[in-house]
Amino acid sequence: MRAKLALLLLAAALIAADGEGLRAGVFDPPRVAPDFALRGSDGTELALSRYRGKVVILQFGFTSCPKVCPTTLASLAEARRKLGEKAKELQVVYVTVDPERDDVERLQKYLSGFDKTFVGGTGTEEQLAAVRRDYGIAAAKITSDTDYTFSHSSYTYLIDRQGNLRALMPYGQPSADYVHDVVVLLEQ
Repeated sequence: MRAKLALLLLAAALIAADGEGLRAGVFDPPRVAPDFALRGSDGTELALSRYRGKVVILQFGFTSCPKVCPTTLASLAEARRKLGEKAKELQVVYVTVDPERDDVERLQKYLSGFDKTFVGGTGTEEQLAAVRRDYGIAAAKITSDTDYTFSHSSYTYLIDRQGNLRALMPYGQPSADYVHDVVVLLEQ
């Protein structure tokens, strides 16, 4: 058992040391990212397929999130700045888990505080539940006497130019990891 674990750790270290490999957890084989149609914060229908030809980073969250969502969005905005000209080939898509609060206008205002190119999606609870189900996102509303919040999955998906799920980035990764993985996907 220990020998297998040691081999797995060695393989993981070699992959991490490979400058061409992705730093995020890889889908092997890649699979088609489920498409969806939601109301976009840019005033149009938000369909994932609209971004074919670009690398997409897909995040789920809510605008009232106190820490996880703004931390990740700030990291994504920093990564986009670091990409320079290549940033034109990246689209960040943020799908809310809170349709009660997060309407199109609120999403637009919130996301533009990080980067004006970020696009948010909202819809009915049923539409959003279907998208979460397709992506394996858990979200639970936690209520108190006067307010509510959400506990939700905090990873982001990296989707290649052909619309395939390529990687899953855990929460807390630095912008440099996003830059690295976006560049790798752009070069494929």
